[in-house]
Amino acid sequence: MYMDEYKKWMGNEELEGELLDELKSIKDSEKEIEERFYTELEFGTAGLRGIIGAGTNRMNKYVVRRATQGFAKYLLTCEGAKERGVAIAYDSRNKSDVFAKETALVLANNGIKTYLYSTLHSVPQLSFTILHLNCMAGVVITASHNPPQYNGYKVYWEHGGQAGPVQADEILSYIKEVDYFGVEAMDEEEAKKAGLLVMIGEEIDEAYFNATKTLLLHPELIKEKGSELSIVYTPLHGTGYVPVRTILKRVGINNVSVVEEQALPNGDFPTVKAPNPEDPNAFTLAFELADKVGADAILATDPDADRLGAAVRKKDGTFMVLTGNKIGSLLIHYILSSKKEAGTLNNALVVKSLVSTRMADKICEHFNVEIRDVLTGFRYISEQIALCKETKEREFVFGFEESYGFLAGTYSRDKDGICAAMLLAEACVYYKEQGKTLYDVLVEMYETYGYYDESVRSYTLEGKEGIERIGNAMVMLRKNPPASFAGVEVVRTEDFASGICKDAGGESEIKLPRSNVLRYLLDGGAWIAIRPSGTEPKLKVYIGANAEKENEVKELLDKLMSDADALLKSLLYA
Repeated sequence: MYMDEYKKWMGNEELEGELLDELKSIKDSEKEIEERFYTELEFGTAGLRGIIGAGTNRMNKYVVRRATQGFAKYLLTCEGAKERGVAIAYDSRNKSDVFAKETALVLANNGIKTYLYSTLHSVPQLSFTILHLNCMAGVVITASHNPPQYNGYKVYWEHGGQAGPVQADEILSYIKEVDYFGVEAMDEEEAKKAGLLVMIGEEIDEAYFNATKTLLLHPELIKEKGSELSIVYTPLHGTGYVPVRTILKRVGINNVSVVEEQALPNGDFPTVKAPNPEDPNAFTLAFELADKVGADAILATDPDADRLGAAVRKKDGTFMVLTGNKIGSLLIHYILSSKKEAGTLNNALVVKSLVSTRMADKICEHFNVEIRDVLTGFRYISEQIALCKETKEREFVFGFEESYGFLAGTYSRDKDGICAAMLLAEACVYYKEQGKTLYDVLVEMYETYGYYDESVRSYTLEGKEGIERIGNAMVMLRKNPPASFAGVEVVRTEDFASGICKDAGGESEIKLPRSNVLRYLLDGGAWIAIRPSGTEPKLKVYIGANAEKENEVKELLDKLMSDADALLKSLLYA
């Protein structure tokens, strides 16, 4: 079957240039042909994501055109979609600008109005734009923090968040009706003359910056004292360079040193193995600059600027790279304590993914604020924002995922590394005025809320065989559920695929959407969650632990990870 598809592509007159040359070069490699054509890129709630290249299992012009034509057919079933239109943004990845224009012109050819950013822009700005322009939908061309060879196609809906599972399935059904070849794109100039392609930029940017500034908690303090803070920032060759520097300058933080080698957009990300602020190695150049200029803290955003990483200076003068859980906990503590101080902490709601730290629960308990767990994927946090707007029972103030995704307020409905950078910088100013660093505050939080720590490990298995091994591992875990990890008893097993949890009291229903996730709650409060990644060929294990002393947490975490690692390796590599 894959060989037939390969021959079909090779024989099509539309195929040309580097894609044709690429397929010609693998004519004698059946394994390579199979890898490119044994399946299609999966379209789900995160849209499409894959390695750039020729084939149905790759990101290329024909895959993008086909997906867009299917999406257009779906849109045409929605009242008002043609007039309200689709906003489109793209990041610094290779081919992002090309794929974005292809998307716009295929939609235009279907009579659907498109708003295309004239320069690269971030995911949160796109989410904001959908709401600001009252668009029916949005598309971002990005593969987030994946390695350089990847790109992707993310679909957003009118609420500003990513398309949900049911909607993604409906869009996919239309995509499957479309052939890879024969999809027509409108001429760019014709589309502009017809009003079907509208280029956007500065005006929308201004609206985004003005809205984001309203989320400051101490605007006068930061305006007065912001210049006393020294920040090093790196956009890691992505879209954050302009918006992060702009928002920091506008709120009063002017002493910002940018890592020059990583400032300009570059889809090859030449200075890092992967442009991922989760990886401490991504901070190497930032550390050098921070020591040179005597910076208080370091901020980093990924290519589409929806994730924020940070490092803070410790007592000994060295830097500590914060995990997403620690950044999230610091921001929750800062936001809730500031709102309480101002007397505005009313009916507040915090939302986090179920694989994120339970320190957040403890902080919210301290401030008598409701916190809700949702499935992994920021769209589920977006749903809670929509629910707050609908019921008016709670005010959404903050949402986060351990994977460095944070959102304050409701102007965007996806992770916003730009807004998070502003708030974390503001927190630095606020605490510096009290003679404290963010590291000092973190230590105080441990003393108040207890010691919490988490660890994540990923197992990458490329190709068809890898995906099958990951699937089989999840099957075996369900067939033979672990009774303990490192000698600590499992007191509750939660299977989010079946929606059933089991404990000493029997079985009960999990009131969350179905998802391929297993979570084990252990005696004493520790927990382990296992899930395949929704965007990469990975199996991920998340572990959280808490104790009264720091060394006790680390010891328990290491033991649990060692045991879980041995179990998963036995299932994945047997």
